[in-house]
Amino acid sequence: MSVAPSRQEILSLFRSLIRVARTFPDYNIREYMKRRTIDAFRDNRALSDASSISTAFSDGKSQLEVAKRQSVVYSLYAPPLRSVMELQNPKTPA
Repeated sequence: MSVAPSRQEILSLFRSLIRVARTFPDYNIREYMKRRTIDAFRDNRALSDASSISTAFSDGKSQLEVAKRQSVVYSLYAPPLRSVMELQNPKTPA
């Protein structure tokens, strides 16, 4: 029997995924990562079995590691021009 992660650990994972999503230089990928993170956590909200919660949590942690690596790769090959969506929204960081 596996031990389910605590609520604080799950929220920490969520915040970390959102934080990493903000580091992507490309608008489309940044918004996709945010949307995918929110949707995944929303889909897994109803999980009640400790083993399924642990499995989803470990999948989320592995996705976090992949996102961190991809963020570095994307930053190396970032396009010099900003997206049209970023030009329309002055609040979006460069």
